[in-house]
Amino acid sequence: MRIEKPGLKIAEGVNNSFHSSFFSPQSAILLTATAEDHRIARMAAVALGLAIIEGAIPSPLPGVKPGLANIVTLIVLSRYGWRMAAWVSLLRVLAGSLLFGNFLAPGFFLSLSGTLLSLLALGFAMHLPSRWFGHVSQSILAAFAHITGQMIVVYLWLIPQAGIVYLIPVFAAAALVFGTVNGVVAASFMANEKNNTVSCGAAKSAE
Repeated sequence: MRIEKPGLKIAEGVNNSFHSSFFSPQSAILLTATAEDHRIARMAAVALGLAIIEGAIPSPLPGVKPGLANIVTLIVLSRYGWRMAAWVSLLRVLAGSLLFGNFLAPGFFLSLSGTLLSLLALGFAMHLPSRWFGHVSQSILAAFAHITGQMIVVYLWLIPQAGIVYLIPVFAAAALVFGTVNGVVAASFMANEKNNTVSCGAAKSAE
């Protein structure tokens, strides 16, 4: 003969109902990735890869880097607009800081400040006459904005001394050179892609 306690039976019923409701498929949160999300992830991964390659290049002066990831930002800006370019840039900064182990370190804030100012510069450059301001001009403006953002953080936080003014010509020259090179590379890539698209379209129409 088996004797069941009413209290124990009620507790088992409550536990079963809680388990079935909490772990039921209807209670699961499903996140659906869109095609835009996939594009952002792919381009951010490419930018992160270029940042890793850039990190292996020796620099004659701390803080002077080619900014290879900006090539990806310019391409995304031209293809998909400023919003997606901002997503790609910010994801690259965040993922890069986690990968290199400097999240919330001074290097992270230097990169973030430079990225934010360069994105603002690119947003402004998009409204300039395209006849006079192309990809190279956008790249140079973004490079100067990036250096400006980093110098502001350095002066206000890391080295609050007027002596850093003497470094401005060096950083400005680096921004001009690397901004020009990155802009030329991005413009050449997009021009080749456009020519290939036109050639494929002409070949299909000929068939």
